[in-house]
Amino acid sequence: MSQVRIERADMKRDEEDQFVGYTVFSIDGHAASYEITFLSKNGRDWDYSLNFAAEPGLEEQFLQVDERLEEDDELFDDLLDAAIDAGNFDDASE
Repeated sequence: MSQVRIERADMKRDEEDQFVGYTVFSIDGHAASYEITFLSKNGRDWDYSLNFAAEPGLEEQFLQVDERLEEDDELFDDLLDAAIDAGNFDDASE
């Protein structure tokens, strides 16, 4: 498997108290970086969306990453954990 590098991440709660976050990451041998965004109403069940982080890359590589995220729970969890760890949830409200 290609090496995955996390570039930046963050997560916060929106005005409806949902968790909203993202992780930008790169994969060895891929032309572009990716951004996965996360959304959860309860902090347990997560929806996600995958996009190119900046400049578009190769569609074939994008589809490979999307398929890998569907199949590789550890990769998904690592990217999600990076966003959660980067978030600051000490304050109950802002």
